[in-house]
Amino acid sequence: MTPIILTSMADMHNLTADAIIDVRSPAEYAEDHLPGAINLPVLNDIERAEVGATYKQVSPFAARKIGGALVARNTATHLQGALAGKDGAWQPLIYCWRGGQRSSAFATILDQVGWRVKLLQGGYQSYRREIVRTLYETPLPHRLVLISGSTGTAKTALLHQLVAKGAQVLDIEEIAAHRGSLFGGIGIAQPSQKMFETSIASRLATLDPNKITFVEAESSKVGERLIPPSLWALMTNAARIQITASLEARSSFLCQAYSNLTQDKRALNDLLNKLRPYHSGERIDQWHAQAQINDWQTLAAGLIKDHYDPRYAKSTEVKNKPVCRVELPDLDDSTLALTAEKLHAQFN
Repeated sequence: MTPIILTSMADMHNLTADAIIDVRSPAEYAEDHLPGAINLPVLNDIERAEVGATYKQVSPFAARKIGGALVARNTATHLQGALAGKDGAWQPLIYCWRGGQRSSAFATILDQVGWRVKLLQGGYQSYRREIVRTLYETPLPHRLVLISGSTGTAKTALLHQLVAKGAQVLDIEEIAAHRGSLFGGIGIAQPSQKMFETSIASRLATLDPNKITFVEAESSKVGERLIPPSLWALMTNAARIQITASLEARSSFLCQAYSNLTQDKRALNDLLNKLRPYHSGERIDQWHAQAQINDWQTLAAGLIKDHYDPRYAKSTEVKNKPVCRVELPDLDDSTLALTAEKLHAQFN
């Protein structure tokens, strides 16, 4: 077996393994894992709890004996299942929580089979330490430019157009599986905070710090996920492009971008009710009535004008002045594509 020691995030992108195998339990894997890793647990969640309880209540020896039998049985299942088609040239990288008994036992068996096995020293914890060092303890070297603008100015769509033009982009909302606002859920669960940070750090490691990276301006919290400190510090001091468009263009765009909510009036009504602490009952009832008769354009315009714009104006009072302002006549794809081309040329 070949030991692998991580000294930086860049080490992950220089690995030559054919597969990264996380042998921890499914619950541990679901919370966070190395990018691209597959889960072949040597102990499932129930078995892991059983071994842990035996360790505490009986003895370490009894726990190891039970755990050894379970690991051997589960490893055999993987050999006859997920790994059955692997040839002799296959090279896996294996890890567990601390690089201890679970990964060592699994790696030993695979090594005896004849595969050229690599074992991550320190396991997942060694990788997590690099995440923390990158996103909590060290200033990031990247050069960011924020795409800023009030709700409905198609900032995310503009980011996608920038990608199409060859620009570097960090799409935080995509990573967070949330569009940032009260209405920003996209119908799937957000990743855990650790997985959110893993994805951010992994993406940052692929970006050239010497080139501009475009990022949508966000609050420090996207849905239930917090932007980690090093990235937030960089965003706070980044140059900012201010995108503006007419109320009509923005409300039309929102009707398209949030079409999922027009298909689920019960969910929309629940979200509107969460605005009651901020608006009069009469205003909330008016928005409910507009939703019931499918007057989406009027509803979107009202939410922009009376809820989002005042809050956006307040949140930008203390931010850096924008380096440029871009007034869009409409938010059509062709307009956004042309805008992206001009911004990419200007900032690169």
